[in-house]
Parts: sequence; C-alpha cells; structure tokens
Amino acid sequence: MKQIRNYGLIGNPIKHSLSPLMHNAAFAKLKINARYKLFELKERDVFKFLNNIPKKNIFGLNVTIPYKETVVNYPFSDKNSSVASIGAANTIKVDKSGKLKLFNTDYLGFIRHIEELRIKPKNVAIIGAGGASKAICFALGKKKVREVVIYDIDKFRSLALMKKFNQVFLDSRFKAVANIEELNLKDKDLLINASSVGLKTDDPLLISASMLHQNIFVYDLIYNPKETKLLKLARENNIRYSNGLGMLLYQGVESLNIWISPKKAPVDIMRLTLEKACLKITG
Repeated sequence: MKQIRNYGLIGNPIKHSLSPLMHNAAFAKLKINARYKLFELKERDVFKFLNNIPKKNIFGLNVTIPYKETVVNYPFSDKNSSVASIGAANTIKVDKSGKLKLFNTDYLGFIRHIEELRIKPKNVAIIGAGGASKAICFALGKKKVREVVIYDIDKFRSLALMKKFNQVFLDSRFKAVANIEELNLKDKDLLINASSVGLKTDDPLLISASMLHQNIFVYDLIYNPKETKLLKLARENNIRYSNGLGMLLYQGVESLNIWISPKKAPVDIMRLTLEKACLKITG
C-alpha cells in the first residue's frame, strides 16, 4: 500500500478553518491516498517546520494569517512570478527533490468570486494591509479599478503596500490613509475587510452605519463566523454583502490544481462540502 501523502494548512489561529473538509472531500472523490491537516504554528517555529517537510511526507501546504508574508522569506524556495509581485504566498508545492515552490492563489480566488457575484468595482476601500490584502490589491490592479484606498492600524504597512502597487499598476491609484474615516466610503462601491478583525466575538465593529450607502458592496474575507459584525451591519441596512467563503473555495481549487496536476479539482464537491459545513456554523 502506498504511503499516504500529507497536505495541510499552516497559520495561527486556524482551528476555525474549513479547508480540511474541502480538500479531504476532494481527495476522496478523486480516490487520491492523501489527507489534509491543520498545523497551527508559532512564528518562531515556521521555518523549522518547513525545514522538516521531507520527514513529514508533506507534498503541499496552504498558508494563512499571519504567515503569508513570512514564508516568502524562506530561503530554500522558488517563487512564482505572482508571489514576487504580491509579496505574499498562500500555497506551497513540494517538488520531487524536496524544494518548496511558492504560489499565490488568493488573488485568483478573489477574482473568480467577485466575478461570480457580478461585482465590477471602480473605487475600493480595504481594511488591513497584510498578506491577504496584498493579494486583493494585486487582483484589483489586474481588474484595472480606478482607486484603492487602504487602512491598517500599522500605517507603515499600508504605506508600503501603496508604494508597491502604484509602481506595479499604472492604471490604478493606490492610497494609504491614517484612519477609518479617511476611507471615505461615500465615494466607494466596494468595502473589503482583509484583516482578522471579526474572527473573535469580542472584536470591535470598525464601521458605522452612517459611513455606508446603498450602492456599496460589503465583502468580508472572514467566513467563520459566516456573518461577522460588519456583515450583520450590512444586512440590517439592506446593503449587498458577502463573506469570503467563495474566495476560500476558489483559492482552494487553484491550490489543489497545482498539487495534483494534471488531475483537476472537483469544484462541485468542494463547494457542496463547504456549504454543508456552513449550515452548522452559528453566528
């Protein structure tokens, strides 16, 4: 019997993740002898974990908060061109020689989801300037949006992100602001929460109802809880909204396609698995 192939997710916290359900359902459908597990790591242990991948029979990993930027600095890796442009990675493939190849499928997942939602934004506001935000900005630049305004509690992160993408995309203007109010949501048609604020029940609500309007779409990358305080606010004010479950699905599909090529990810099974799991999520 062939040895089981291990895949998984590294990050912290990750106990809420639905990725194992989605990927293990895909492996079962394709009759691949593999399993997808969670690897919750402290920052000091990330590189040590990656160094020991050959011993763990790991063939691929996803990366989530807060290590999407950390892994880009791992010395023994090859970076896909999108990773170099974005500065963050969410997918790792281990080749036959044990070399780690980094990819970013977050931006592809986001593009596929907003196209499915039929969103065609021109003026966008983003909360958060971490690894997920970098992928979102890259996607929005690819879509040639007019303006992207970014707020992060760490102003140096948002300023660095602004500078980076203004150099990459000449058709879009990226701007960093010092506070939430300066996002000027009255002029925006899409608000994205790309931060971890909302994962915990006691997290604050950063946006007030008076800042929103009927022509803005509210998008929260968080999918568990399936309705954050931000999305609840949008629903109560009859504003279109979505959580990030669709992005999770499509980035997962793209990651799996990288790992199992030339086989293809069973999108319908992965979607159905996520939808069933969400029925059990409260909040």
